[in-house]
Amino acid sequence: MTLLHKATTLFTFLVLLSFPLFAQENSTQTTTFLYGGNHPLRETRAVWLTTIGGLDWPRIKATDAVSRERQKAELIQILDSYKKANINTVIFQTRVRAAVVYPSKIEPWELSLTGRAGLSPGYDPLAFCIEECHKRGMEIHAWVVCIPIGTSQRQSGYGSFSIVKKNKHLVKTARGGEMFMIPGQPQTADYIASICREIVENYDVDGISLDYIRYPESTFAFSDDNLYSSSTGLSKADWKRENITRIVRRVHDVVKPIKPWVKLSSSPIGKYADTKRYSAGGWNCFNAVWQDPKDWLKKNYQDMLFPMMYFTGDNYYPFLFDWLESSEGHPVIPGLGIYFLDPREGRWTLNEVRAEMHTARNSGIGGMAFYRGEFLTNNTKGIYDTACDEFFPYPALTSRMTWMGDTIAPTTPSYIRYADGTLRWGTSQIAPSKSYVLYNIYGSNVYPVDKTKAENLLATNVRSTEWKLNPRAIRLRHFAVTAIDRFGNESPAMQEEKPTFELPTHINVTRLINHDMKGSQKHTKGKKGKKK
Repeated sequence: MTLLHKATTLFTFLVLLSFPLFAQENSTQTTTFLYGGNHPLRETRAVWLTTIGGLDWPRIKATDAVSRERQKAELIQILDSYKKANINTVIFQTRVRAAVVYPSKIEPWELSLTGRAGLSPGYDPLAFCIEECHKRGMEIHAWVVCIPIGTSQRQSGYGSFSIVKKNKHLVKTARGGEMFMIPGQPQTADYIASICREIVENYDVDGISLDYIRYPESTFAFSDDNLYSSSTGLSKADWKRENITRIVRRVHDVVKPIKPWVKLSSSPIGKYADTKRYSAGGWNCFNAVWQDPKDWLKKNYQDMLFPMMYFTGDNYYPFLFDWLESSEGHPVIPGLGIYFLDPREGRWTLNEVRAEMHTARNSGIGGMAFYRGEFLTNNTKGIYDTACDEFFPYPALTSRMTWMGDTIAPTTPSYIRYADGTLRWGTSQIAPSKSYVLYNIYGSNVYPVDKTKAENLLATNVRSTEWKLNPRAIRLRHFAVTAIDRFGNESPAMQEEKPTFELPTHINVTRLINHDMKGSQKHTKGKKGKKK
C-alpha cells in the first residue's frame, strides 16, 4: 500500500483520537492533549517573515536616525521571539514587487522600509537580518517573489528605476492593472537569476526561496500565448511548465557554482495535482498555474520545497502524503496557514493546526513552516505557546543535503574545556571550498553525552569557539561539542569526560530554567495576513 493510500486511514485515526478535544473546545473546560510526541534531532522549523506593506516587519518607517534604530530593534524583538520558540529557519522577504530590501544595482529600494518608493533606509536591512539570525543560530533564506511586480501605480513610484522603465519587454499588464513578468519571455529567467546572483555574491544567506514562481491565476486573465510556437514540439501546457522550470533551472545554474551550500527552494501551490482518491478542486501546481515542482526535486534543481498547504482535513492530509511520496529524498516542508487562526481571516481552531503539525512531524517529511510571522509571535489562539512548550521545547538541526554528494564532515574539535560559566573548544578543520565551520553544543548528566537525543541539544550553528552556559545548561554535568558544515555534515563529538562542576547549592535551578523556558515575551500587534 502506498503512503498516499494510507493517508485517509491516518486522517481518520487522528480525528477519532482528537475527538474529545474538538468536542469540548467551546465548552467551559478544554481537554488538553499533547500532540508533540517524539522530538526529532533534525527538523526544519521555518517562518515566513513578510516585509510587503510591513505586514510582519517593519511597522516603523526609517525616516531618520532614531526611527532607523527603532526599526532595527523591532526586527530584533521578532527574531528573539523566533529563537525562544526554537525556530531554526527564517524566510525573509527580500525581493517584494520588483523592489528589494538591500542596496541593489538592479532594482530599487522597497517602499515599506521608509514609506517612500526607492528611498534608502540608511542601512542594509538584509545584511542586518543575516547578522542577527546567525547570532541566534538560525538560517536565513532570502525570499524572492518572482512573477508579480505590483500595480502600475506602485511601479510609477520608482520612476526611472522601475523595471517597467528599464525592462519593459519583460512585463505585461493584466486585469485590474496588476503587472507581471512574462514567463514565456526567455530573458525573464535571466533577470530573476541575476537578482539571486546579486544576493548570493554579496550576502551570507543560507538559502534562496522562490515565491510566486508560477503563472498568475485565471482571475487576472494573464496570457503570453502569443509567444508560443508549436515548433517547440511541446504542447501549450508543457510549454508553460517549461517556461517556469526554465527560471528555476537558471537560478540553480547561477547560484550553485558560486555557493553550492546555499539551499534552493520554492513555495509552490499546496496541491501538486489530483490524487487517485482526492480532487485538488481545480487549484493545483501542475494544471492551474503550470508549476512542476516534483520535477525540480527529481532533477535536483531545488534542494527543498515549502508548499503552501493552507488547508485542513481532506484538503491537507492526502496531499501531504502525496508530496512525501514523491520527495526524491528532499525535505518537503508543509507551509501551515496559521493566519486562519485569526477570526478576521478564517475559522481555524488551534487543534486543527496541532493535528497538522503532529502529522507532518510523524510522517518524516522534514519539518513545518508557518505563514506568517505575526500570527506566531502574537500567540494567535495559543499557537506560539504550542510551538514553544509542546512541539519545539528543544533546538533542532536542519536536514543534511545528502543529494549534493558531499558527505564528508569536518574534523572533530580538538578539545573542550569549561571555566567561569563558559565552554571553550578547539577549532575544527574544513575544506576551504566548503565555506566555514559551525559548532553544535550538547549536554547531559550522563557520560558520554548522546548526541542522537534531541533533549541533549543545547545550541546550534555557533559561530565562535566558546559558548556561555544558559540557564538550561547550568543543571548539566557533561558537555560535548561537534563541528558541522553548511551541507549539514556533522563531526563526531568531542566529549568532556570529567564532570564540568558540581551544582552549587545556592543556585535556584528551577527558577532559572522556568525563567528561560517560560519567560514573558511581549509581541507586537499588527495587520491581517494576506496571501503572499
